[in-house]
Amino acid sequence: MTVIPNLSLPNHRQAGSPRFSLGRLLITPGAIDWLAQHHVSVFDLLARHAAGDWGDVCTEDAQANEAALRYGNRLLSVYVVAGQTCYAITEATREATTFLLSSEY
Repeated sequence: MTVIPNLSLPNHRQAGSPRFSLGRLLITPGAIDWLAQHHVSVFDLLARHAAGDWGDVCTEDAQANEAALRYGNRLLSVYVVAGQTCYAITEATREATTFLLSSEY
C-alpha cells in the first residue's frame, strides 16, 4: 500500500465541493499500476468520491452512503476504469480513504 503525500486535491468544479474529509490517502500497488496504464488520475476519482459522486454503486449502497454522511459510517464508491472495478473506501472515522481494485478487496 502506498500513502499518497498530503497534497490538496486539484480544483474540480464539475465534481462539486467536498462533502467530507478523505483523511490520509492510501492506494494499493495494483490500483496505481492499473490507473497509470489507462491514464486515469486517482485524484479525479477521489474528488468525485469526496463530492458524493458514488459512481456505480447500487441504489441501496448510495442510500447507505447518504446515511453515513449523517451518522458517521463508512463510505464506499465504485468506479469502473477500462473494465476493472475500483473502490474508494473512507473509514467511518474519516481518518483514511483507501483506493483499491475490487480484486484486492
